[in-house]
Amino acid sequence: MKPHRDRVDAKRHIALVAHDNKKVELLEWASYNRDTLAPHHLYATGTTGTMLEYELGLPVQRFLSGPVGGDQQIGAKIAEGVIDMLFFLWDPLEAQPHDPDVKALLRLGAVWNIPMASNVATADFLISSPLFATQYDRVVPDFGQRDWRGVTGQDDSS
Repeated sequence: MKPHRDRVDAKRHIALVAHDNKKVELLEWASYNRDTLAPHHLYATGTTGTMLEYELGLPVQRFLSGPVGGDQQIGAKIAEGVIDMLFFLWDPLEAQPHDPDVKALLRLGAVWNIPMASNVATADFLISSPLFATQYDRVVPDFGQRDWRGVTGQDDSS
């Protein structure tokens, strides 16, 4: 499996997600960074998207609420190469009924090598990076070249 570079535009496609106990924190962070976020394409799950659109006065493409599939929708957009940055303020102290979806979303972000922030401190570092608003050649794995035999325990040789 040979990685390749994927050119990411200076105009990012950014997913903003927050668990219930972190929504206010995300809204405050996004409001503070409104002018920096404004030129980019914004995506969010359910209620978070509605709140962000109202608070920021910016268009936000909304998906379903996280527990009913929104996390998976965002994960799919990451795998498709549409979303190239994830700000996901998740609550590590509160059990989530859709915890497998949360883990899957974070896993996809790591698999596809996109910048991710799980707390405000990391979000501050990402948004203030000189790479945030410039074209960037991100290294991504080439899964089309991977030999998947044995991965599922099945042999595809027949």
